[in-house]
Amino acid sequence: MSKRPAPPTDLAVPSRAGARAEQLSLLGPGDIKPEVVAAVQLSLLGHPVPVRLPAELWHSWFATPAVVARFEAKRYIRRDEQCWPWLGAVSDTGHGSFRAASLPGASRRGTVPAHLFAYQLVHGVIPRLGWSGAEDPVVCHRCDSHGCVSPHHLRLGTAAENRSEWAYRHRDPAGPLADVRGPAGRTRAIARAVRIGMARGESTGLIDDRVRAAELDGLPLTLW
Repeated sequence: MSKRPAPPTDLAVPSRAGARAEQLSLLGPGDIKPEVVAAVQLSLLGHPVPVRLPAELWHSWFATPAVVARFEAKRYIRRDEQCWPWLGAVSDTGHGSFRAASLPGASRRGTVPAHLFAYQLVHGVIPRLGWSGAEDPVVCHRCDSHGCVSPHHLRLGTAAENRSEWAYRHRDPAGPLADVRGPAGRTRAIARAVRIGMARGESTGLIDDRVRAAELDGLPLTLW
């Protein structure tokens, strides 16, 4: 398995961030000050209702080595041009789910999309000013593989761009979006292949072969 890179050091925040984040987690929506609400992110976890997360919570998680270490333990790092499979929990949409913290409140607060955590861990916290469905930034997969958590395969876009790309690329019978197992089935199959290889102590090359076989297993049959 490839050596995991050290957590980035350019995301440090004041030492008060952790305590402030804990205070925010105990507040209701009406108790948070307007300037904090302006920095709230709305994250979807395969459910129609977004989870509101103050930006200060994200900063506190990225500044906590134990949280970052738990995240790194759940992704398999490969070469930059390859997908990095998520090995942890998977949402209905096929995206990884990472429990950064256990917080009170409805809708699994503290559990976030793994690819969103991966992107912001490298690039910093993204300002999310609402949930317009079209104008607010979202993290898009260049590779179309929902279970990929490589920052090299993630970019910022809009929900409208993301939908447009999906509508165009899901017609490719050889692409990840055509997988007959669905996004969640594909993510789980790839993760299972990686875990088997790691448990057997196999080389990076052999695990790559397992990943490729798991990817091909879900492609639709064609007449040529």
